[in-house]
Amino acid sequence: MKTNFDLEKLKFPIGKCPKTDDASPNDVATWIATIEQFPAKIKNLTSNLSDEELNWIYRPYGWSIKQVVHHCADSHINSFIRFKLALTEDVPTIKPYEEQLWAELVDGNSNAISPSIQIIEGVHARWVLLLKSLKENELKRQFIHPANIKILSLDETIGVYAWHCNHHLAHIEQALKYKGQF
Repeated sequence: MKTNFDLEKLKFPIGKCPKTDDASPNDVATWIATIEQFPAKIKNLTSNLSDEELNWIYRPYGWSIKQVVHHCADSHINSFIRFKLALTEDVPTIKPYEEQLWAELVDGNSNAISPSIQIIEGVHARWVLLLKSLKENELKRQFIHPANIKILSLDETIGVYAWHCNHHLAHIEQALKYKGQF
């Protein structure tokens, strides 16, 4: 394993998630566009990869490309549900999940990424439809994330997930650039 890499840069190739509170309507529209474009971008990056390439990691001790794809499906399903809970309940407490453990389950470690790409395409189609329909007061609806004991509004969460999309696309690009060699 090479050791001349900046591990923090490899972990956060686009930087850590920026502060997303006090979002302007333009910010929200830009973030929704990012979320809308994500399925095509991840599919484009991964559609012709061999099993060997799908197993390339993006940093030392990091996930493989296939695990990143499966994680995005898992994460975005959870986010979509959190939005629906926040829109239909009064400041619900969401259920966190152990993403690192999910990535080690058989479905999170499978070379067959096409089902996760299909999930991402379907969830994002519905999620973007929902996001584009939200009025200003709905964007301010909130949920409680018990893992970090924080109350999050939907508009700031849209920003977090736009960053999440770009963050994991950068991980895949990084794994491809370095051919998983760290």
